[in-house]
Amino acid sequence: MLLLHGSGPGTTGAGSWGTTVEALADRFRLVAPDQAGFGGTPLAPGSRGGLAAWTESAAGLMAALGLDRYAVVGHSMGGAVALAVAAAHPDRVTHVVGVSAMGAPGAPLSPDLDALWAAPPGPEGARDMLRRLVLDDALVTDEAVAARARAMEAGSEQFARLFPPPRQRWNDDLALTPAALAAVRAPVLLVSGAQDRVTPVRETALPLLEALPDARLHVLGRCGHAPVVEQPTETRRLLTDFLSRAGTPARA
Repeated sequence: MLLLHGSGPGTTGAGSWGTTVEALADRFRLVAPDQAGFGGTPLAPGSRGGLAAWTESAAGLMAALGLDRYAVVGHSMGGAVALAVAAAHPDRVTHVVGVSAMGAPGAPLSPDLDALWAAPPGPEGARDMLRRLVLDDALVTDEAVAARARAMEAGSEQFARLFPPPRQRWNDDLALTPAALAAVRAPVLLVSGAQDRVTPVRETALPLLEALPDARLHVLGRCGHAPVVEQPTETRRLLTDFLSRAGTPARA
């Protein structure tokens, strides 16, 4: 299973999916990379990332690992990349799970996503960003803020190249065309928070549900943009039930 993280400053594969990997490692082989421009994966010279580059890298990584049949799970930006990988490689991708997924054609740049991409490094920027990601302010602890601030500082030089203003163009770059969405042959599970302000259900999940050939949507009440953080047990249950019913190969 390929796990793809989202696009906030300071985001990494381990930071986004660490607890999920710990919970599911006995059932699946899990690959959770840092996408180019995040964490330990540098941007290629002259590159600013983008959907095409992230899609090619994701599929190339799995090919390099010798994995020719796999599920893709993506959060936010990673959800758009997951759908793009499935569209480009229908013979390889068995299932897709999009958690608060981007990728819907014509979706506007939400004010919260704009602010998230613009968040400055440091504790104040980290606290503001985390408050936009989750509904429950109790999750925005001093420890969480400090950890995010460190990650933002470490990745600030690379991140500055990814989403400079005006930012609607980068939001548009992450949108799949109707033809690309129609080319996704794998079953898709969309998981969204009812109170998500970054990728609102009405503007992202519902259009994807309508455009994808084989999709289902589960909306979590009292949840913002980060279901893995806010409702981890329920999110993992949805993921494993969907993959198990659909027949994803278990870990050998």
